[in-house]
Amino acid sequence: MNAPIEDYALISDLETAAMVGRDGSVDWLCLPRFDSPACLAALLGTEENGRWRVAPLSGGSCTRRSYRTDTLVLDSVWETPTGTVRVTDLMRPRAEVPCIVRLVEGLSGTVDVRSELRLRFHQGRVVPWVRDVGHCTVAVAGPDAVWLGGDGHVRNTGDPDATVWDFTVTAGRRLALTLGWTPSRRSAPPAPLSVPAETALKETVDFWRRWAARCRYRGPWRDAVMRSLITLKALTYAPTGGIVAAPTTSLPGCLGGGRNWDYRFCWLRDSSSALSCLLRSGYRDEATAWLDWLVRAVAGDPADLQTVYGVKGQRLLSETEAPWLPGYEGSRPVRFGTSAVGGFQLDVYGEVMDTLWLSLRAGIPMPAHVWDLVEALMGFLLRHWREPDQGLWQTGGPRRQFTHSKVMTWVAADRAVRMGELLGRNGSSGEWRAMREEVHRQVCREGWDTAQGSFVQSYGEPRLDASALLIPRVGFLPARDERVRGTVRAIGGLRRGGFVRRYAQGGSRPAGEDGIDGAEGTFVSCSLWYADALAATGRRQEAREAFERVLAIRNDVGLLAEQWDPDTGRQLGNAPKAFSHIALVETAFGLSPSPPPPSSRSARPSRGRS
Repeated sequence: MNAPIEDYALISDLETAAMVGRDGSVDWLCLPRFDSPACLAALLGTEENGRWRVAPLSGGSCTRRSYRTDTLVLDSVWETPTGTVRVTDLMRPRAEVPCIVRLVEGLSGTVDVRSELRLRFHQGRVVPWVRDVGHCTVAVAGPDAVWLGGDGHVRNTGDPDATVWDFTVTAGRRLALTLGWTPSRRSAPPAPLSVPAETALKETVDFWRRWAARCRYRGPWRDAVMRSLITLKALTYAPTGGIVAAPTTSLPGCLGGGRNWDYRFCWLRDSSSALSCLLRSGYRDEATAWLDWLVRAVAGDPADLQTVYGVKGQRLLSETEAPWLPGYEGSRPVRFGTSAVGGFQLDVYGEVMDTLWLSLRAGIPMPAHVWDLVEALMGFLLRHWREPDQGLWQTGGPRRQFTHSKVMTWVAADRAVRMGELLGRNGSSGEWRAMREEVHRQVCREGWDTAQGSFVQSYGEPRLDASALLIPRVGFLPARDERVRGTVRAIGGLRRGGFVRRYAQGGSRPAGEDGIDGAEGTFVSCSLWYADALAATGRRQEAREAFERVLAIRNDVGLLAEQWDPDTGRQLGNAPKAFSHIALVETAFGLSPSPPPPSSRSARPSRGRS
């Protein structure tokens, strides 16, 4: 059995990330980038697929663990019969090469500790050649080399499958191990291996605390908001500004089923929420970097706009399967890459336009070529907005007239008109206004179900969808509108154990509508949208209760996966999920008593009409 998803903590250097279990094992690591092949993949298999465990020789999970205040430095403490030991895990942000530092410190008594490193390159499959070079051990396979050094002579034990080092710590004694990546053509250890661990620790703590000090949030949930913002920063690929949806792949939405996807890429559906979250929290530089990534990624023919891109903006993200990995708790197939690039989703056009509008309102200059992009995207939408698409959730089967997709085409036209007014570029505004009005009338007519008193998932069908909760947030209708209030009441029926599902299950189509077996859990982001909509419609006490239910399902270090199973009390899906943490921050701002700054998403006025 694999450890529960909520047993894992995250460390990151802003280019890749590692997942550290409560047993002291790094069970997931891709080098040198988030989307690189994994060299430690026990998360999706067994220890034979790669792990690095540093823990007392007696084994077991840590007694307690926590991040140091306002940092991504993780402390795990074991209290054993012979003494107490602490392992501190960190990755230095933007180091010369990616590296993990593991600092072992005796707090009391005497503790025997083991470091056991099992590297498996090419997605947990290839056992590397291991040899000693000076005071380090290096493992090589194909283009990759991973070096392990420490306070002492870390040598290969002769075991071809693992590098094991046993040592003893007493109270006050510290030892450090550092693992770093280089291209295999390099014959010398990377420079970070020679950096004293105390220096690496101080630099990393200082980096995160300086970054956290810029946060504007002053509400009652400051610790939760700060942890979510640090997580969002940790999922940012600093060289380009792209934000990955999660650092993992194939953690299942249904245990033992096939709902296993690779989230180590950047989804456009997250773009405007990510920008809003960063701007209102005081992180303008990060927001600008995300915007720059977005503009570069979507450059080209508007007809070729994808739903998802790589961290460098790359478009080719071919999906493959790894049959040699048994999957998390037998959930197969294990996938690397994504086939989602080929989907047609109208909502992403609205997301891009909303992102550009939010940045312009925040005072980020719009170059001439970006306005050209606006005109090109709107030209495409004018010709194609009436077509069916695959919707926000990228459902399988024939394309349909999804209500949310049409709402977001309204958003695209609305934001284009507003940008034109602000910039004095009104050449096409007449067509855009006409489109905005026509889309609005159509959605209010075709997307509304009188019997349920609610907007529905797609035209002419009764199925409810949590995406309708976003109607007041994007300004399509004001929260005081009875149709919004009715929709919020109806979508309360999607709750399971107090948490909200994406859409109603069953009916004339398969439960997930995507051809994949197995029911999924509730969605963290949808549960937070529900809290936000409750607050907007005046039900603030219920909103607070819904929000605090989500806070209660974070793991012991404050992280959220994509989904929650109320029946088993377990997190599901890839973790930590950027969109879950973005939604947490946005909802906390919405529920806090102090008004949000002018650049926030919720501050924009409604232009909706019946």
